[in-house]
Amino acid sequence: MSEQEAGNTPEEQAAASAWSRVELARHPQRPYPMDLIERIFTDFSEIHGDRAFGDDEAVICGMARLDGEEVLVIGIRKGGTTRERIRRNFGMPSPEGYRKALRAMRIAEKFSRPVIALIDVTAAYPGLGAEERGQAEAIARNIREMSRLRVPTISVITGEGGSGGALALAVSDRVLILENAVYSVIPPEGAAAIMWRDIAHKDRAAAALRVTARDVAMLGCVDEIITEPSEGIQADHETGATALAHALRKHLDALRAMSVDALLAERQRKFRNIAQFYTEN
Repeated sequence: MSEQEAGNTPEEQAAASAWSRVELARHPQRPYPMDLIERIFTDFSEIHGDRAFGDDEAVICGMARLDGEEVLVIGIRKGGTTRERIRRNFGMPSPEGYRKALRAMRIAEKFSRPVIALIDVTAAYPGLGAEERGQAEAIARNIREMSRLRVPTISVITGEGGSGGALALAVSDRVLILENAVYSVIPPEGAAAIMWRDIAHKDRAAAALRVTARDVAMLGCVDEIITEPSEGIQADHETGATALAHALRKHLDALRAMSVDALLAERQRKFRNIAQFYTEN
């Protein structure tokens, strides 16, 4: 710790630590969901379109195999080049992306295939077109329908899990998070703009929101923190992907051992108990 950091108040140190995690979650060399999908799964076959409006390229869905077992995989696509980022709307899904994901999940349910979602999204797209096509309704419908899916479901926050954009794919039996990922109701910049009218306070907002993996685990929002390589998954994609694959296998085996009715009851109990608060007289 530097002399300057040593002189900071505990609140300032907490803010700096929380914001450093946000920066790691957004690191340009951090693997995107599709990078991890290519390393963990085999025989990936993409599913296109929502059968209502179009094919949102910010969301990718497809059948694949995990150690030979057929599963449905869903991921957020951001793109590596500027042209790809524009094409994929910088990884911010529109309503048709969530509707495509739901269509794919229903196919998986029909054939009794587990659902695995890899999430790295700042937020759902807030543009006029997305709102006109029912962004809020699409997110709400996904949340409701995921709570009812009669197959094992696992979601992983691999980078940034922002707002309803992430939650629409994260109502799962198991929610995992990589060690340096963040999970939040709103991006810190947005919270700072609302609370302090200045995004320069984004570090304070990050600390107040309790966005880090350790924080959200303590709040009961995730079920396991997946340890990253010592220098972060951005420095060693292969080791990070191996750790994630091991966690997916472990949780999938445990979920497979449960009956469908037990899965549904436990899933709904878990989410009903998240975000409880108490007051004292």
